[in-house]
Amino acid sequence: MKRFYKSFTSVVLTATMLLSLPVAGLQVKADAVKDADPKDVYVSFGADLSSDEKKTVMNLLGIEETDLEDFKVGEITNADEKKYLGDYLDDSVIGSRALSSVIVVLGDEGDGINVETKNISYCTKGMYTNALITAGIEDADVIVAGPFEITGTAALVGAMKAYAELTGETISAESMDTAVNELVITSQMAEDIDSEDIEELIAFVKAKVVEEGLDNDEAISKAIDEGAEQIGLTLTEEEKQTIISLMKKISKLDLDIDSMREQAKDMFNKLEDMGIDKEQAKNFFQKIWEALKNFFDGLFDE
Repeated sequence: MKRFYKSFTSVVLTATMLLSLPVAGLQVKADAVKDADPKDVYVSFGADLSSDEKKTVMNLLGIEETDLEDFKVGEITNADEKKYLGDYLDDSVIGSRALSSVIVVLGDEGDGINVETKNISYCTKGMYTNALITAGIEDADVIVAGPFEITGTAALVGAMKAYAELTGETISAESMDTAVNELVITSQMAEDIDSEDIEELIAFVKAKVVEEGLDNDEAISKAIDEGAEQIGLTLTEEEKQTIISLMKKISKLDLDIDSMREQAKDMFNKLEDMGIDKEQAKNFFQKIWEALKNFFDGLFDE
């Protein structure tokens, strides 16, 4: 029994130490907003937030009213939402009130894109990260918040506009449209198939498209099949065609595979065993699984 506890304690300590290691891109760096130079911070509020709703959002974003005097501040209007989302979502889904809010903090070169969400029910961190990469955004901490549970799709528009304002870089209409298209497709598919694994599939196929220059239906379809098989997803022919159409748009953008890896390190760690960036270290959580598996295998072999 003592031996059991000693072994169990050892594996728990191993897992704990692994969990304590930093994992790039899993969450916004602690105090990113507080420690940032005010000129590197942009807050974009939903234009239709009530006074109380705005206070709730500010609390979730970790800022106070006095901070707004130093930060760049803008808003996302319902007209903005309909302009960028109208081709992909019905007006009934977009709604008549702009509530999505976002704060963008520029990071240092190599920091990558780090996303955190608050009260967002439709879009995951990975979905935002994927879409922001498609828009050409680099090295930024992004927090998306709603006053209560909302879809959060419109916040992507606010994030792209904020980044452009902070850096002075122009995000092309094609990049913005494709990024929004990607976020909506990924969110809808995740809901339809009841799995967030779709974000990994989209990242995998996108990386294949960029790295190998895939631009035709047959090649992209093969990449989709490869990724879906390894992730364990089953797609309908209609879903495959939707992804193919998206990827053909992405293939026309000026995206760089090395930059994509740098901006979403955690995503590419997950994809390493699927043929993307095989040289990287084993997935962080795989190490934990292996430690636990080895422990229990040894336990039952005794």
